[in-house]
Amino acid sequence: MSSPGASAPGAAGVVAVVVTYRPDVARTRSLLAALAAQCEHVVVVDNGSAAGDLAEACSSTGAELIALPRNEGIAHAQNVGIEQALVLGARFVLLSDQDSMPAPDMVGRLLDGFRRATAAGRRVGAVGPVSSDTRSTSEQMVYVTRRWGPRRARPEDARDGLVEAAFLIASGCLVTAEALAAVGPMNEAWFIDHVDLEWGLRARRRGYALLAVTDARLDHELGDRLARVPGRAQEVHVHAPVRNYYLARNTVLLIRSGLMPLAWSVGYVVWLAKYAAFNVVAVAPRRRRAAMLARGLRDGLLGRTGPLGA
Repeated sequence: MSSPGASAPGAAGVVAVVVTYRPDVARTRSLLAALAAQCEHVVVVDNGSAAGDLAEACSSTGAELIALPRNEGIAHAQNVGIEQALVLGARFVLLSDQDSMPAPDMVGRLLDGFRRATAAGRRVGAVGPVSSDTRSTSEQMVYVTRRWGPRRARPEDARDGLVEAAFLIASGCLVTAEALAAVGPMNEAWFIDHVDLEWGLRARRRGYALLAVTDARLDHELGDRLARVPGRAQEVHVHAPVRNYYLARNTVLLIRSGLMPLAWSVGYVVWLAKYAAFNVVAVAPRRRRAAMLARGLRDGLLGRTGPLGA
């Protein structure tokens, strides 16, 4: 483990970009205050909500608010925020969503992990924390490369407090300005879901390492709720039916993208079959979910992108 206080609060050159959509304003205010204490600037990009109360929360915490007129997806909002972060002189962009809460020293520990890796000769594109779902005692979301695709990391995957990640979950991810320039922006055509995975695959293809820093911590709620499946130790994330559409469509697009090895593509076909079966059989409203999954599969096979119904 690295020593406490590896970097001072309000780290120079770090700009946080928070994407919101119909947020819990009180909770978001706490998040913004936590980020403001650790970053040089905080930029909030609201994705088409009524942002009146959010404006006050931003003002009270010193965050800059960019209110988009409509919801154009998380990738577009991230790109808008990243562009503004770079205008502000960011050397690192810290991505966050509204359902996260960083530990008080998270940014400092991420920077420390980045510096240790680069000092060892690594070409690092991004570092991320160990994300834990606050509704679970076992949900730690760090993914490493396995034969059939990304899988949860095990303790033995860590080296010098760092884990070589297959990809990093966007919330809590500290990305270098250099990597953003070389790899390009988030894929706006995918709207939401697998956006972080797709960017991570492009980054790794360009030779950048993605590292999880084991002593950097983030509380993060993924999905609407967690559900247990008999015979499976880890809970399953349950999303709204519309997210079934995007996950199905974008998984097909991911398989067709050419960014993954064949074994990963096979693994994602199997995952998608299990994901669809679980949502159709076990999660209400089943008929609505079945319709969304079928539409997502069809649109993915046809190469359709953008928001649903566009």
